[in-house]
Amino acid sequence: MLQDLLQIIRRGVPCPFQRFTGLYCPGCGGTRALKALLHGDLLLSLQYHPLVLYTAVVVAAELLSLAVARVTKNPRWYLGHELFLVHVAVGIVIVNWVVKNAILVLFGLNPLPLWHG
Repeated sequence: MLQDLLQIIRRGVPCPFQRFTGLYCPGCGGTRALKALLHGDLLLSLQYHPLVLYTAVVVAAELLSLAVARVTKNPRWYLGHELFLVHVAVGIVIVNWVVKNAILVLFGLNPLPLWHG
């Protein structure tokens, strides 16, 4: 059982949607993107799933703006929870999902390479 768990960790979490449909789900590649980002490989992270890097940048910017707002005691510096940022995230997920499945279906290519890290 431990060997099975180690295999899953090495290969990544399997996607039930992809397993049953043969297509990528909107979140496919997210785990691998996070792993690549944590290893410092920004381009590979973007290739796996651009939402992960986008989220990291948005969270870092929000935390930095909150810190500056508190230190300067000027709430104007705080970015806040902008609905626009959520709309961008949803757009990233949709475009990523459509493009990856188009590459898979139209060209028969796997846009999610195996992790080599």
